[in-house]
Amino acid sequence: RGPAEAEAEGMGLTDLPGELLELILCCDVLGAADIGRVSCTCRRLREACQPRGKVWRERFRLRWPSLLKYYSHTDGVSWLEEYKARHNAGLEAQRIVASFSKRFFSEHVPCDGFSDIESLGCPSHFFEDELMCILNMEGRKGLTWKYYAKKILYFLRQQNILKNLKEYLQRPTDRQSFLEGAVLIDQYCNPLSDICLKSVQAQVDDITDKVRKVLRTKNPRHPSLASKAGEVLVAEVELQRQVLDAMNCVLYEQLKYKGNELDYYNSLNSYIHQVLIRRTGIPISLSVLYLTIARQLGVKLEPVNFPSHFLLRWCQGKEGSTDIFDYTYIDAFGKGKQLTVKECEYLIGHHVTEEFYGVVTSKEVLQRMVGNLLNLGKRESTDQSYQLLRDSLDLYLAMYPDNVQHLMLQARLYFHLGIWPEKVLDILQHIQALDPSQHGAVGYLVQHTLEHIERRKEEVGPEVKHRSDEKHKEVCFSIGLIMKHKRYGYNCVIYGWDPACMMGHEWIRNMNVHSLPHGPHQPFYNVLVEDGSCRYAAQENLEYNSEPREIPHPDIGRYFSEFTGVHYLANTELEIRYPEDLELTRATVQKIYSSGKE
Repeated sequence: RGPAEAEAEGMGLTDLPGELLELILCCDVLGAADIGRVSCTCRRLREACQPRGKVWRERFRLRWPSLLKYYSHTDGVSWLEEYKARHNAGLEAQRIVASFSKRFFSEHVPCDGFSDIESLGCPSHFFEDELMCILNMEGRKGLTWKYYAKKILYFLRQQNILKNLKEYLQRPTDRQSFLEGAVLIDQYCNPLSDICLKSVQAQVDDITDKVRKVLRTKNPRHPSLASKAGEVLVAEVELQRQVLDAMNCVLYEQLKYKGNELDYYNSLNSYIHQVLIRRTGIPISLSVLYLTIARQLGVKLEPVNFPSHFLLRWCQGKEGSTDIFDYTYIDAFGKGKQLTVKECEYLIGHHVTEEFYGVVTSKEVLQRMVGNLLNLGKRESTDQSYQLLRDSLDLYLAMYPDNVQHLMLQARLYFHLGIWPEKVLDILQHIQALDPSQHGAVGYLVQHTLEHIERRKEEVGPEVKHRSDEKHKEVCFSIGLIMKHKRYGYNCVIYGWDPACMMGHEWIRNMNVHSLPHGPHQPFYNVLVEDGSCRYAAQENLEYNSEPREIPHPDIGRYFSEFTGVHYLANTELEIRYPEDLELTRATVQKIYSSGKE
């Protein structure tokens, strides 16, 4: 062998050119601990792994790629310190999520349950990123972690959106975009969805560009074609008409947008990102879209809070006219149809006074949008947590914090759900200060809320139910089994049981329990049902499910840590309460399902 071969054989890592050395150190098979150890070996490798260098930046990118969007300027960033901060935030997030099951299994997470999250010593986006990592864990394990990670993330994002909404409402009215307001409402009601103003605006801009193309074929010299969004106001009515005609062509003929007459009371119709996806909505959501596009093309349309059917108005006379007959009214729900005053009345079937044809502010538009969601929240029958009603009340009271009617509704809702009694007392105290005439209703709720707080203090801990107890000998089924209701056919999973019906006489009478062969004197089971409800079912009405499958219930993670494919495994807190059920469930499953899925 020649000297060259001998020299090459003796070449070490530190003898490599800098770019090649960086390439090796950026390899995804190396972990952060590996890079840390390498950087301690010698000066050359320490310099290659410097905190602000490419190696630690790549390590950060490989581990948490979604976080790079928070770094507009990467020069001068200590990627090693950022890596440590994100790692520590992850450990803190895991600690808090793990503690929630033990702390809040028996009750709804209280108002002050998130206090330690609000005082985090790390960037909130690091904490949120770890929560998303937990939610995106693959497989059917970690259900309890996912359940509480979702609750925490929901809270964090809603708090941030509320801050943004309050900032929006404090701006001058000419800086309150109708589209931005609609996005804020959408975000608050769907905090776990990826909704942002930039994305929604991009989709609206795309529709606007399509309108410009149609407009160009009709009038190549139209002033809207030369201007950027909203920069030039089109003065002539005929030129404005050309814009509106082009909009109607694109929205209703090309893109097939339409009012959702068949499923009018679906909450998705109120969310602007869903309107853009599904190309359907209700009058107010379609009006916000229509108005935004028109203004970007130089046509100033204005919102009209018309009863039962939101409209837009288009001035045909002197700008700012107070004469309602100087305007044409546009029905975005009805494919952009242009209406006279008389036709507006035909639309709703009765006469209205002139005040209903007046223009409204962005805040009043948001008030109506939230009011629609409030009404939908009251109608919801399957969602036993009343999440939509709670969210829409939060939004309404963020805009009108001293509205006694909605404060009372919020207090009654929390009281009905048995959650946040301390907050109920705060709300009631605020109502009493605002309107002393409410003392009767306030006094009743205060008394019963205080009783609830006292009962909670007297609770001595979880009741433990042992199979060996003589009174439990008739209980046939166990926690975690997938069952089917014999009469109603729904699929469900058992998360609790009683040796006999423990409900009051009124419930037993209303549910006609005495008509059952064994009446109330048989085991009853708490079950999570696939439609999202929680029910209390008699033993004689349940049977083993021959084709067990996952139960898509929002509270599944509160009670169970894993789905095995044929049954659920109770989490630690549920197992404490039913210590002998796990083995019984496994034995039952092995006996019933002999297909080897376990």
